[in-house]
Amino acid sequence: MKARFYKPALAVLAAALFCASSQMQSLLNVDRKEFGFTFMAPLENAPPVLAFTTVALGGFRGLISNILWIRANELQEEDRYFEMVQLSDWITKLTPHFASVWTHQAWNMAYNISVKSKDHEERWLWVKRGLDLLQEGLKYNPGEVNIYKELSWFFRHKIGQNLDDAHMLYKLHWAQEMQDVLGGHPDFAALINPKSPAERENARKLREVYHMDPAFIEQVDKTYGPLDWRLPDAHALYWAELGVRNGTTQEKDLIRRQAYAIMQQACLRGGSLPPWVKTVTKDNFILWPNLDLIPNVNQAYEHTRLEFTNQPQLILTPQKNFLKEAVVLSYEYNRIKDANYWFNYLKQNFTNAFTPLEAGQTASDYALDQIEADINDTDPNKVTRLVLGLISQEYLCLIADQDDQAEKFNRDARAVWAHYVKLIPPLLDAKGNVDPNSQRIQLDAFDKLTRYELDDILPRLSQVSSNILVGKLHYAPPPAQPSTNSPPSASRPLSSSAARAGRQT
Repeated sequence: MKARFYKPALAVLAAALFCASSQMQSLLNVDRKEFGFTFMAPLENAPPVLAFTTVALGGFRGLISNILWIRANELQEEDRYFEMVQLSDWITKLTPHFASVWTHQAWNMAYNISVKSKDHEERWLWVKRGLDLLQEGLKYNPGEVNIYKELSWFFRHKIGQNLDDAHMLYKLHWAQEMQDVLGGHPDFAALINPKSPAERENARKLREVYHMDPAFIEQVDKTYGPLDWRLPDAHALYWAELGVRNGTTQEKDLIRRQAYAIMQQACLRGGSLPPWVKTVTKDNFILWPNLDLIPNVNQAYEHTRLEFTNQPQLILTPQKNFLKEAVVLSYEYNRIKDANYWFNYLKQNFTNAFTPLEAGQTASDYALDQIEADINDTDPNKVTRLVLGLISQEYLCLIADQDDQAEKFNRDARAVWAHYVKLIPPLLDAKGNVDPNSQRIQLDAFDKLTRYELDDILPRLSQVSSNILVGKLHYAPPPAQPSTNSPPSASRPLSSSAARAGRQT
C-alpha cells in the first residue's frame, strides 16, 4: 500500500514545489536585472520562426548569431543594405554583451557601406547609424574601452579628417546636432544642475541619448580647452579620455598617444563659428585655426612623453613638427610674440629641429620661407590657413590706417587662393556642375573666407577698432554679440606699431 501511493505523492510534491518556485520567478527576474545577471535582451520584431527558434534553443543563441552574421555578409555583397541593418540589429540583441559585435557592425556601416553611396546625405545617414550603434552598445557594455576607442576614432578620423569626400557635410550635421545640446562652449552649471524644463531636457538627452557625462565634459574642457563642442575633435577627446580612465596600462598607452594628435587637429582647424551663432547652416559653417590651443597641444605632448618614456621618439618627432607649424601659423596671424616664443622653444628643446641655416634665421625669416613653400602645397587645410592669415593681416592694417599695406595683403590672399584653384581645379560632371566628390579638396569661396575671418576677429577688438574696421569694409555685423567665454588673445596686436610689425613681403 505504501509503495502504491509513494510515486503519486512525489508527483504531487513536485508539482507543489514547482508552483511555489514559479511564484518566486518575478522576484528573481528583478534581482537578475538589478545585479546584471541577465545577458540576453529580448528579441523584438523578429520573424516568428527566428523568435521561436531563439526561445527553443536558449543557450544556443550564439549559434543563431553566427548564422545571422554569415547571412548579413551575403546581403552586404548583394548591396541589400537595409535588410542587412535589420539582421545586424538582431545580432546585437542576441549577443549584446560582446563589444566586438557592436564595434564591427558600426565600423561596417560607417566605413564599408557609407562609401558605396554617391549621395553625401545618404552617406551621413550610414555614418550616423554607426555612431548611434556604438552609443547604444554602451547601454549593455558600460565602461567598455573598445567602444570608447571606436567612438574616439570615428570622431577623429571619419568625421574629423578630410579623407572622405563628404567630410564637411558630416561636420556640418554634427555641429547642427550639437548646437542645441551643447552649443559652442556649454553652460556646464545648467547641464550638471539643470533647473528649467529646457535645461533638464538637454541634460537628459546628453546622458540618455549620447551617453555623455556633463561633469566629465567639463573636466575635459578644462584640461584641453576651451573647446568648441560643436566640432568632432572635442568629442574625440572626450571618448579617448574615457578610454584612458577605464583601460588597462597597455590600452591607456595607445589611447593617450592619440590625445595629442586629436589636440593638434583641433588647433589647426578648431575654430568654426562665432559664439553668437545659434543656428548652424551650410553658409555660415567654416573651419579655421584655433591658435589659442597651441600651448595646450604642446602640454599634451609633454604629458604623454613623461608618462611613456620607453619610446620617446614616438612623441618627440610629431611634437617638433607641430611646433614648427605653430611658428608659421602664429606669424601668419600676426602673433609675432608667439612665433618668436615657439621658435626659441624649438631651438632650446630640440637639437635637430632646424637645419644650421634655419637656426641662424629669425622667426620671421623662417616663417616667410615656409610660407613660400606652402603656396604650392595641395593641402586645402594648409592653404586655407594661409589665406585666412593674410586676410587677418589685412584687417589689422585697415585698423591702423595702413590702407596701402592692407590692399597688398588682400592681393596676396587672393593670389594664393587663385593659385590653389589653378593647381587643383574643381572637377565637372557631364552637365557642367561641380562634381560633389571633388569638393573634399576644394577651398571655400574667397568671399566666404573673408566674411568669417571678420566674424572671428570682431569680438577680439575694442569698440573703437571694431567701428573703424566695419566702417572701412561697409560690413553689417550680427545684431547681438554676447561676450565669449574665453578672454581675447593678448597676442593679436591692434595698434599701428604692432601692425607694422607684420610681414613686409
